[in-house]
Amino acid sequence: MLAPAHIPVLIEEAIKALAVQPGGRYIDCTLGAGGHAAAILEKSSPGGQLLGIDADIEALKTAKRNLESYSDSILLVNDNFVNLKSICYKYDFVPVHGIILDLGLSSLQLESDSRGFSFQKNAPLDMRLNPNQELTAEYIVNNYPEIELAHLIKAYGEERHSRQIARRIVKNRPVRTTLELAREIEQVTGLKRGKIHPATKTFQALRIAVNRELENLESTLKQAVELLGYEGRLVVISYHSLEDRIVKQYMKRESKDCICPPNTPVCVCGHVIDCAFENRPLKCDHILHRKLFFRFH
Repeated sequence: MLAPAHIPVLIEEAIKALAVQPGGRYIDCTLGAGGHAAAILEKSSPGGQLLGIDADIEALKTAKRNLESYSDSILLVNDNFVNLKSICYKYDFVPVHGIILDLGLSSLQLESDSRGFSFQKNAPLDMRLNPNQELTAEYIVNNYPEIELAHLIKAYGEERHSRQIARRIVKNRPVRTTLELAREIEQVTGLKRGKIHPATKTFQALRIAVNRELENLESTLKQAVELLGYEGRLVVISYHSLEDRIVKQYMKRESKDCICPPNTPVCVCGHVIDCAFENRPLKCDHILHRKLFFRFH
């Protein structure tokens, strides 16, 4: 059974948006502890199948334990969802009835004492979802030029003090731990009570940069659409404006038959939903805050 602490947000809304049916085939691109996966498997029983993907091997191990009762119906893969299409074709898991992405960090990652995702605990500045990759937050903090570091914090963290923070970090290098970095940021912005911690946006920016989260998301959305079968649905749960903007713009664009400039007298774009199985109309729906889905008819 799944531990109560790992019940994900918007679980009922996500299952409803996916329109999970018995015998369906589904993909959880951000498996985490397996909360959404368990709900999908329960709803798709009997005969349902689920492919679970996670770049974090520790999360995958936790999910495997939590989903043990569904072991005959699941395939778990330790990989980044940016490789979604190749994973599906490798395991002959196409087409699918539904795909879900729950973006951002899991509670397991935030609570880890050694991953460096949170400034609530003193840990190395790591922030890698996949511990086998080379780039870390520590490398960025201690090696990127000031102007590049400031741009990164501004672009991925939407931090208005990005230049001052970058200048402070460069001046006081090396910065090795989460608490050291948080203290440097506090010296620039001050610690205001009742609001988000001043280090929140910078930590978000570093995590996004380390794991190429926005670039990977854009690539994965296109791959997901290509894998959907008849009446297939894609559900995305996002937590900040950068992710939200990418998802909304992609869904809006792909919902159109024509993407020519407004004043073009005759359609010349030749825009067609690039589905691997058949071309058909696509409908985009926005349901509640932070959750979006679209479906093929």
